[in-house]
Amino acid sequence: MNSAPARHVLILGGTTEARRLAEELADTPALRVTSSLAGRVAAPRLPVGQVRIGGFGGAEGMARWLREHQVDALIDATHPFADTISSHATRAAADVHVPLLALRRPGWVPGPGDHWHSAGSLAEAARLLPGLGERIFLTTGRMGLAAFARLTGQWFLVRSVDAPEPPVPPRMEVILDRGPFTFEGEAELLRRHRIEVLVTKDSGAHATAPKLAAARAAALPVVVVRRPPAPQGIPVAETPAEAAAWLRTTLA
Repeated sequence: MNSAPARHVLILGGTTEARRLAEELADTPALRVTSSLAGRVAAPRLPVGQVRIGGFGGAEGMARWLREHQVDALIDATHPFADTISSHATRAAADVHVPLLALRRPGWVPGPGDHWHSAGSLAEAARLLPGLGERIFLTTGRMGLAAFARLTGQWFLVRSVDAPEPPVPPRMEVILDRGPFTFEGEAELLRRHRIEVLVTKDSGAHATAPKLAAARAAALPVVVVRRPPAPQGIPVAETPAEAAAWLRTTLA
């Protein structure tokens, strides 16, 4: 990459991988890195470098931002389930002819002793629960609780970073917390609340994976909501190092 002028890279972030990528690129004089956060968390963990917070106003707004700020490369390092912003990024990058990479951590894979039930959506996960148990540990985030709001026969332990808003399940206890978590802590939580079923999204994060190991040790069924596929035709990297290598090649 040329040393001057600096090439502008926009990272759509909010994930651990996005923060690590920003750190990895921070000491590269040939790059000017901006990280964009959606602003849905009250106190987000901020990456190093320049940060913008808030939406773009759809694909058209993002394309306009890319033009106005002369972005040379776009990296979508959002959560694997943030399919709306990923779709907007795909359209905006195509409109402005900016190279785009999706940074997606690998998904979880069941192993020996796991009792997983796959669901294509939160609504499908909710339909599975009456046949699996009554005391549910729900770790799908605060944004999708409406899918479980009509279940009156189940009690939910909900863990999220910020407090959820209605509609929510009528029988519910909320824990405000964020990872990383430990196997010991997750196992104790399952025992203390007499959990019978774990519900989670296939986020693939190491920081939240101990709950799966704790559920396996307790022989509990786990409902895993499948992640949406990455946008078609977009190259995918699984680690920040792979993303940085793609960037070096793309902007060479």
